[in-house]
Amino acid sequence: MKIGVNVPNFGPGTDPGVLRDWAQTVEGLGFDLLMLSDHVAITPDVAERYPAPFYEPFTTLSWLAGLTTRVRLGTTVLIAPYRHPLLTARMAANLDALSGGRLVLGVGVGWARQEFAALGIPFERRGRLTDDVLRDLREAWADTAAYGDRRIPVWIGGNSDAGLRRAVRFGDAWHPLRCTMPWLREGADRLRAAASEQEAPVPAFAPRIALRLTASPVDGPERLAGEGTVDQIMDDLDALRLLGADTVVLDPYHGDPGETSRPQPARQALATVAAHLSTTEQP
Repeated sequence: MKIGVNVPNFGPGTDPGVLRDWAQTVEGLGFDLLMLSDHVAITPDVAERYPAPFYEPFTTLSWLAGLTTRVRLGTTVLIAPYRHPLLTARMAANLDALSGGRLVLGVGVGWARQEFAALGIPFERRGRLTDDVLRDLREAWADTAAYGDRRIPVWIGGNSDAGLRRAVRFGDAWHPLRCTMPWLREGADRLRAAASEQEAPVPAFAPRIALRLTASPVDGPERLAGEGTVDQIMDDLDALRLLGADTVVLDPYHGDPGETSRPQPARQALATVAAHLSTTEQP
């Protein structure tokens, strides 16, 4: 099982130097994947959680590709209706080629009503629009003379039944975000059931979980996977491996924009997890 990191590409503490430091930290600690989120218009509903400056993911990942050599680069998640599918197909294919085949394209439907309105895109149709984009992406990439012949992995975000079914139809992996362990166990079963219902292969399971390291155990039914002591976090990762997870993405951002000005605790938590992973992987 591979481990990735969701890096904040927004907020008052984020600038090119901070992003460079994040990339060097993630790659230097041995993690497999660095992922960024996506917003285009930083409307009030977006700014409450993810304020400006917001670094657009394709642009930023292209820059980070030149500053790294090994780590894969991805989106968690690109909001599919915000861009014409042929633009997304071209940008993704170019980024994949320029990075040496390191792109993972995570895709979702979006949630910010005001942002949809600012872009002139009907919020109520976002699910259907996402399906159309995914279908058009696959059709565009079939032209290998124009887009290259490497298959870019497409992860489908979304915790809903619709997102899960979309992953079976269009995705290489299902990418649910920040859930409890009981929910993820049930989700893995639901994924297999949805694939059986559609008579389709089961996509890979690639959840994004929290990373909140605490000195004392976190108890209760609302505890997110990835919250608690290092032993709890390692137990969660082991449980996800047993559930068949292909990749797990750690998300050290917890909703306070001020965290972006204080990246050291998140980086220390990653270093702690990396050290424990290294220990468990030794023969």
